[in-house]
Amino acid sequence: MGVPYEVVRSSAVEALTGDAAASLAATNAVAKVRGAVMPAGAPVGAFVLGTDTLVTYEDRVMGKPASRDEAVAMITELSGRTHQVVSGVALQRIGAGVHVATATTDVTFIELEPAQIQAYLASGEWTDKAGAYGVQGLAGMFVSEVRGEYSNVVGLPLCLLARLFREAGFDLLLRQWL
Repeated sequence: MGVPYEVVRSSAVEALTGDAAASLAATNAVAKVRGAVMPAGAPVGAFVLGTDTLVTYEDRVMGKPASRDEAVAMITELSGRTHQVVSGVALQRIGAGVHVATATTDVTFIELEPAQIQAYLASGEWTDKAGAYGVQGLAGMFVSEVRGEYSNVVGLPLCLLARLFREAGFDLLLRQWL
């Protein structure tokens, strides 16, 4: 049995510039929590979770590509290099304070041939993904090394999330209040 959840909209507007990646990700995650549109009758003690994941290379944040050409540039830049995936996670129990933390994972891509990049782009998986890739899809074949929390690269650092829940008084693994 999993943890019950409901996805809600947030009025937050994500920032992509102005701070270091970890600060941006944390700020965006907190904004998503604070901007969450909670349904009427949300249970007392419910948690609100906001996350933001950024891909960075040489301290430059790579957002979601706006075009195929931008995706080509991003994947080409990541080819044969190590970059960082940075996630901000904010957790708030309704009526209480916000717990926030970040996770950074180093990801190394193999050197890619132009034909590999074109084949990947033809898949369409690059759309709506920071850095133009998702490790859980075809781009996983490009990853030669991951240093840090793998689930962070997928999109939600589970070890960090479990820690934030414990700080808020709930053990996710045991599914009970501390």
